[in-house]
Amino acid sequence: MNPLSLSYYTVPELSPPDMVSVAAEAGCAHVGLRLLGGQPDGEPMPLLADPALRRAMKQRMAESGVTALDANTARVLPHTNLDAFRPFLEAAAELGARHVLATGDDPDEGRLAARLGRLCDDAAGFGLTVQFEFVSWMSIPSVTAAARLVARADRPNMGIALDALHYDRSGGTPADVAAVPPGFFAYAHLCDAPRDHATDRESLLHTAVKERLFPGDGGIDLAGLLRALPRGLPLALEIPTATLARTMDAKSRVARAVAATRRLLAGL
Repeated sequence: MNPLSLSYYTVPELSPPDMVSVAAEAGCAHVGLRLLGGQPDGEPMPLLADPALRRAMKQRMAESGVTALDANTARVLPHTNLDAFRPFLEAAAELGARHVLATGDDPDEGRLAARLGRLCDDAAGFGLTVQFEFVSWMSIPSVTAAARLVARADRPNMGIALDALHYDRSGGTPADVAAVPPGFFAYAHLCDAPRDHATDRESLLHTAVKERLFPGDGGIDLAGLLRALPRGLPLALEIPTATLARTMDAKSRVARAVAATRRLLAGL
């Protein structure tokens, strides 16, 4: 059985403690923590900025038995001040996260690997791993490129957070995933999306952050993907549905996402 985690992006209208309650009621074992919007010099998310909210979050997790799978997002660019990620790492550790999610966009792959290696070293001091999410419109656009980057960074606490949408939009195949060392994967983001889609960056970004689909409602070969990934991998339900959210509440959307995921897993 793949443990399920509820991503912030699926229910952005909820406070972090209420997200935990909805996740628990739907049968999710974990939640994702939205601590940072990317760059450390940007506006911090409420969970990072407010110690009282973190205390309330920890209490709700303790009461429900739900734990934090990951914290996001550290985006590493050529100019990023890596030292400024420390509050992000501290808060992730305080809230019990296992992993921090990172992305990177740098035309110099060697430099990006070195800087991610430094982030991994800093994260290790907090007992955290760094899971790199490739994004089809950034400099590391595919699972193959991400595996090369992880190997180049050469840190024991670095892996790949495979997002089903970015995997599909990059032209990835189950064979590409199966070619990656299984130990590189700690968890994956699950969603579906239409088979036919625009390929410009703006359209790809809009779908990614606003309009994904529940598993089975789109055209991604999710069964093939899951068969290629290690068995029992935690699956983070990252399914923003901005249009549907106008008429369906968060609790109902999460229940639908969980039910769709369980149908998918039962058919493997």
